[in-house]
Amino acid sequence: MYPAELVAPMKADLTEAGFKQLTSAADVDAAMSEASGTTFLVFNSVCGCAAGAARPALKNAVKSSSKLPDHLITVFAGVDKEAVDKAREYTLPYPPSSPSMALFKDGQLVHFIERHQIEGNTATTIAEHLTKIFEHYC
Repeated sequence: MYPAELVAPMKADLTEAGFKQLTSAADVDAAMSEASGTTFLVFNSVCGCAAGAARPALKNAVKSSSKLPDHLITVFAGVDKEAVDKAREYTLPYPPSSPSMALFKDGQLVHFIERHQIEGNTATTIAEHLTKIFEHYC
């Protein structure tokens, strides 16, 4: 587990962009029970690809997309274990991966971006991809 003071700025990076931080299994179940519409779930992380590509891409996509998911939520791997474990139940059959991103429509997982798809890509490339999936599903 990472110290709260270490990850606070990394959590704030997404909450300031409009994501709701979920810290417990109950929070995740409550957020996912809103099955109507679209929900975008982000597994945040301390790793370099989260800092260098994932979070900048997310902020860019949310800021510039003409269509957005109805709900933007996030859990933090290595910190909020209970919330992350519960969120990963919703993204099965994909293996645990962080950072990663999942888009749900009417409660069904319709798109998933794994860590290996984030690593080595630029924030711009990821943001463009996110914008396209938002346009398609939202």
